[in-house]
Amino acid sequence: MMLPQSPDVASLKALIRREIETLRADVGEGAAAAPPRADRAVAADTVPACACGLGTGPSHSCSDTGEGHDPWACLCATLPAVPVSAALLSPVRDANGRITDFLVRAGNHVRSVDWLPSPDQQTGSLFTEARPGVASCGLIDALREVVETGRALTGRVVDHTEEREGTLRRVQLVHYAASCDGQVLTTWHAVRNQAEMLTIDAQHLASMGWGRWDLLSGGVTWSEGMQRIFRSDPALPWTLLELCDALVPADAGPFGEFLSSVLAGEEPAWTRVRFMVLGEERTVDLLGRPVTDTDGRSWAVQIVAHDLTPQMRSRRRVLAKQDEADRLRRQAAAERHVAATLREALLPSYSEGLADLGLTAAAAYLPAEQDAAVGGDWFKCRPLADGQALIAIGDASGHGLEAVARMAQQRYAVAGLAQTGADAGTVTTWLNELVAGDWAVDTATVAICFYGPDRVLRWASAGHPAPLLLRGERAFDLPTGHRGPLLGALPGHPYETAEFPVLPGDVLLLYTDGVVERRGQDIEVGLDQLTDSLADCRGMTPRQVVDRLAEEYVRSAHDDDACLLAVRFE
Repeated sequence: MMLPQSPDVASLKALIRREIETLRADVGEGAAAAPPRADRAVAADTVPACACGLGTGPSHSCSDTGEGHDPWACLCATLPAVPVSAALLSPVRDANGRITDFLVRAGNHVRSVDWLPSPDQQTGSLFTEARPGVASCGLIDALREVVETGRALTGRVVDHTEEREGTLRRVQLVHYAASCDGQVLTTWHAVRNQAEMLTIDAQHLASMGWGRWDLLSGGVTWSEGMQRIFRSDPALPWTLLELCDALVPADAGPFGEFLSSVLAGEEPAWTRVRFMVLGEERTVDLLGRPVTDTDGRSWAVQIVAHDLTPQMRSRRRVLAKQDEADRLRRQAAAERHVAATLREALLPSYSEGLADLGLTAAAAYLPAEQDAAVGGDWFKCRPLADGQALIAIGDASGHGLEAVARMAQQRYAVAGLAQTGADAGTVTTWLNELVAGDWAVDTATVAICFYGPDRVLRWASAGHPAPLLLRGERAFDLPTGHRGPLLGALPGHPYETAEFPVLPGDVLLLYTDGVVERRGQDIEVGLDQLTDSLADCRGMTPRQVVDRLAEEYVRSAHDDDACLLAVRFE
């Protein structure tokens, strides 16, 4: 079977047809030329006699031992040749002539299932006594109809239940029966034996099936697993040519090479090809071998198929999810880069002009994770034209570029409003109206402080944690009785300004809630820990205070980004 360089489906089918035609022609010529062998001609009168019930192999058993019974003319003499359970039954009639049962006259040695006796062990018994299960499954009525009408019973499936050795057993049996001179010849076999059921289950679980193609007769035999893979009618298995028609055209080459290898006698031959089955592409592994004659010529093909379609479908879903995850990771990385760059541009550590006002400041932005999206935490510390210093910190909700955009809006708004000379409460009230008036902006928190030459800190808070003050060896939070709601939560709310005098050497610490919030821990515990940590920073510069607290933040498990701003009053 020689394939062209790049075969298509049509050329592959033509090659298969030629291969089959050549095989049939060669075999036909050989059969016609073979002379009859002398040892095959046997005269009829030399056939050895075999008396009924005798012989070395299994035989039938006949209950008719009456005078004049001719075992050679007895139908039961043919029963040993029947490959399934078989019995010859005689009707038993009541006083009205109605058939009520059957007598088992003869039976062969074949058991339909291992727990039912063979029919030859039941000769001479009534059928309902030998097989109690037939009384309840309607089989007696069916056999009666065979005798009365003469119509054969073909393929009647009955659920046969009997008690054997103290245990109820059940099996589905297929019965055939025909009337013969007033008697009934009946055969039966199990619908499937246990080995067949296990084979079918194994094919289903492993998504496998097998098929056999007879190249001489054209006959095709498929297992149930093969029918399931190709969604075919069990009575109409596909020929090799029909398999070719279902191929994905690009796989005609691999399938042709596979068949060539099988017919050439290579064992095992393997390939992976795709078929279009009811509009769905199915990926199938094929393992094949030839069935050869004594001269080595392949006259049939056996193929085992393994359906990989569910695995391939799952793999495609996994790859699609991986691609989507990679795309999202790239998008998130780009967003983090842009946000981080924007934050660096927006948040200088502190203003050098504060020294003229007797202030020293340091700040830090603390991401919860190295690769986490940048959040909306911000701070502002700068001198104002009226001789005061603006010290502010805030937290716009969310993460990523949207949070950075809201952070920038609020930070610049505070810086601009502070130039008006309004007090901290008024600036916070205006900022609240700005946030509340933008439907795209969620809530936010802010603490705004003004520090002037009179050494008084005037500040307002919108839902923000209270600033901490380190004075000597003691750290404490500023009173928050005037604190108002979150920005944007209550439009029109007037925020108040509180005053707190500071002393030389005091260190003011402003922070966002990410510093004190920890998973599974009450926020009050975090506040106490931060206060204690600040108390341990006595005598340190603002830079040292921020670095020390940042180290503790990194060592702890945090879910949110944070900002720290420390200001020392000289």
